[in-house]
Amino acid sequence: MATVNDLLLRHSELSPASDTALLDTELLLCHSLSVDRTWLKTWPDKELPAADSQHFEQLFKRRLEGEPVAFIVGTQGFWTLDLGVSPHTLIPRPETELLVEAALELDLPDQSLVLDLGTGTGAIALALASEHPSWQLTAVDVQPQAVALAEQNRSQCQLDNVQIYQSDWFTAVANRQPQAKFNLIVSNPPYIEVDDAHLFEGDVRFEPASALVSGTDGLDDLKIVVGQSSGFLQPAGWLIVEHGHEQGEVVRELFNDAGFVLVETRQDYNQMDRITLGRLQD
Repeated sequence: MATVNDLLLRHSELSPASDTALLDTELLLCHSLSVDRTWLKTWPDKELPAADSQHFEQLFKRRLEGEPVAFIVGTQGFWTLDLGVSPHTLIPRPETELLVEAALELDLPDQSLVLDLGTGTGAIALALASEHPSWQLTAVDVQPQAVALAEQNRSQCQLDNVQIYQSDWFTAVANRQPQAKFNLIVSNPPYIEVDDAHLFEGDVRFEPASALVSGTDGLDDLKIVVGQSSGFLQPAGWLIVEHGHEQGEVVRELFNDAGFVLVETRQDYNQMDRITLGRLQD
């Protein structure tokens, strides 16, 4: 029978396809055995029943074929939350936590109204809701499957200060909350060029193109979000968007053209432009 350590050594087979081969293998084995990583380190020589080894082999084969670990195990950690994921949405990524950090640094009212556009799994909205129970958040997505998943995550996280519904950017917001003026709008919209070679590499091959691609220059959706946000913000309200690492300058121009001040682009942990924020004039 195979031991825990025997199966963990399989990570070498993943190394050509993954920068986190050992972590991937640990997560798949944890999922197979319903244990945590501490258990694996505590019992490296434990022999496993054939059924457990076979289950691991099935999951490991999927990872060898390139399927993201998050889709295989069905969850992904983001901020302090453990969120359900599916092939209908993007997998929440660590660099998006920079947007959450920026939002939490703002000097906003205790009873702020916040709108998350293109919520996907609900990651950004739910992270903010968990930190500020007094905020009222609205999270929207054009894809019904994403709305259902975000609502499932909201319920699982027991966050009652978030409402989630289907909307093509601002379209349904204008109808459902016609009087609402938000203190903060956040968005991680699609921002990849339609012919970007990275769409055919790594995990993104398994993620929905509709959540990744935005026209020939990657800016179609960013232009909508930035251009229309002023009509839904209170005076001195803030907008924060995530974007590609080569889009910082042009996104700042979009903010300036839309009447925002204090416009600033911040870099992620790899020193690449990742988010831009600005405040609407009083």
